[in-house]
Amino acid sequence: MKLREGFITYETDGEQFMVAAGEAIHIFRGLIRSNETAGFIVNCLKQETTEEKIVDKMAAEYNAPKSVISKDVREFVDKLRMIGALDE
Repeated sequence: MKLREGFITYETDGEQFMVAAGEAIHIFRGLIRSNETAGFIVNCLKQETTEEKIVDKMAAEYNAPKSVISKDVREFVDKLRMIGALDE
């Protein structure tokens, strides 16, 4: 899976923002404001990856149980799926 082309991200003051541009506007209209953890996930999704690989990268970066990280990744990825932000 990968972040769909046309979804643009930028970071400012520790927050990440994502908007749809171009053809992606037909899929989603709005702005997504994310915290640092969600921003980490989005940055991983800029390349082809899997939920498992994202969990492994987060486990190496953050001091949290892998079960908690896995649940958080799944929930956020599901939200991205719901708005059509992923190519799978």
